[in-house]
Amino acid sequence: MRPSRWLWVLMLGAAAFGQTAQQHHPPRSAEEYARVLNDPQRDLWQLPDQVVEALRLKPGDVVADIGAGTGYFSRRLARRAAKVYAVDIDPKLLEYARRDAPANLETVLATPDDPKLAARSVDLIFICDVLHHIENRAAYYAKLERALKPGGRIVNIDFFKKPTPMGPPLEMRLSEEQVIGELAAAGFRKAASYDLLPYQYYLVFERAKR
Repeated sequence: MRPSRWLWVLMLGAAAFGQTAQQHHPPRSAEEYARVLNDPQRDLWQLPDQVVEALRLKPGDVVADIGAGTGYFSRRLARRAAKVYAVDIDPKLLEYARRDAPANLETVLATPDDPKLAARSVDLIFICDVLHHIENRAAYYAKLERALKPGGRIVNIDFFKKPTPMGPPLEMRLSEEQVIGELAAAGFRKAASYDLLPYQYYLVFERAKR
């Protein structure tokens, strides 16, 4: 039996729920969302430790996790970085991210159109399963660009635009080519990609040379 639309979205992961007011999910409690977002079964296909390892973070790096939700990735990033900003628009999910969090993890209550990051404050912006929820991505990319330090990177992970065992409906997905094109228009070039995840592409961007 084909899962309903809202069940697909529940499978998206922490980032997808927190980033935008148009989240396409049913009215459930934060406790129920947290259980879904932190379900250990997610690790089997999200491979969070391998994802973080591939970033090759330096001990002094500052990272912003956009759409952090309950901190699924933020906590792992905090083990490798000097500072992690867990950015989300849902205050209840950020409460979960703060619980027993590493001292170098700071939550940031954002808005759907603004990550609320200071200029030149981060070395890496990490985005997982979020971009397709942002309505005016061109303007959002400009705000991300301002938040990056010189030499900073943007990482985007999202579901392939083809049928997969989990993930959002196809009409909600962004293709790899579309993301590359949008970020190119925003002044970024694809610096690397990793064939690591079974259902998602994993792209790394740097500012394009001028």
